[in-house]
Amino acid sequence: MDLILHLAVIVAIYSIFAISLNIEIGYTGLFNFGHVAFFAIGAYVSALLTLEGVSFSVALVAGIACAGVGGFLIGLPALKLQGDYFGIATLGFAEIVRMVLQNQVGWTKGPMGLPGIPRPEILAWRFDTLPAYLLLSLGAAALTFLVIGFLALSPFGRVLRAIRDDETAAAILGKNPFAYRMGSFVIGSAFAGLAGVLWAHFITFISPGDFTLTETILVLLIVVLGGKGTLWGPVAGAVVLIFFQESVRFLRLPPEWSGILGPLQQMVFGLLLVILMIFRPEGLIREQGGGNR
Repeated sequence: MDLILHLAVIVAIYSIFAISLNIEIGYTGLFNFGHVAFFAIGAYVSALLTLEGVSFSVALVAGIACAGVGGFLIGLPALKLQGDYFGIATLGFAEIVRMVLQNQVGWTKGPMGLPGIPRPEILAWRFDTLPAYLLLSLGAAALTFLVIGFLALSPFGRVLRAIRDDETAAAILGKNPFAYRMGSFVIGSAFAGLAGVLWAHFITFISPGDFTLTETILVLLIVVLGGKGTLWGPVAGAVVLIFFQESVRFLRLPPEWSGILGPLQQMVFGLLLVILMIFRPEGLIREQGGGNR
C-alpha cells in the first residue's frame, strides 16, 4: 500500500511539472529544454529557507516566486530567439543553474546535497505521512490543473495558440507575441517551482544531480506522450511514465545489471521520445482544433 501511495505522490508532483511545461510547449510553441532549472530553483529556495527555520508557507511562496522571477529574467533575452536557438539558450540556463548549485558549497553543500528537509506544516497541519502528503500533492495538482485550464480556455490561451500557429497573423491583429510568450514562460516557470517545492519536501534530500537534462527529457516525454496542448494529456503521460519508471526500481534484477539500469532507462526514454515524435506526435490525447478539452 505504501508503494502505491508513494507512486501516487510522485505522479501528482510530476503532473504539476508536466502541466507547467505544457503551457509553454503545447499552447505557446516554446520548446523549453531548461525547464528543470525552475524545478530546481523552487526546490532549493524552499529547502534552504525551511532548514533555516522559516515556515513552509513562506518558503512555498518564496520558491514559486523565485522560479517565476527566474523565468522572467531568462525570458528577457531568450524569448527574442527563435526555434532551436531558444531551446539551446534555455538548456544552457539549466546547466548554469545546476553548476551554481554544485559549486556554491557554502549555501547548497554542493554535490553533498541538502539532507533533513522538513516535511510541510500548514496551519498546524503536518504532512508527515504518505496519505497526508498525497492529499497535499493532489490538492496542488488540482489547483495547477484548474488555473492552467482556465488560462488555456480564456482569451489569453486562445492568443497563445494563435501565436503558436501563426505569429505574423497574431501580430497583425494587434497582439504582442513577446508579451504573451513572456506571460506563458513566467507562469510555466512558477508552477515548475511549485513542483520543485513539493518534490524537495517529499524526498527530504536534494542535490544538483537531481536536476539534470535527464529530468527535462522525462518531463518533455510526459507531455509528448500524453498530448501537447491538451489539459489531460500531461496527467495521462505522468501516470503512464512515472508508474513505469518507478516500478522498474523494484524489479528483482541481477546485481550486475544495476550499473547499466540508469543509462539503459535514459536510452529507452530518448528512443521513446523519437518514436512518438515520428509516429504519434499528437500523443495519447489529441488536441482538438481550437480549443478542447
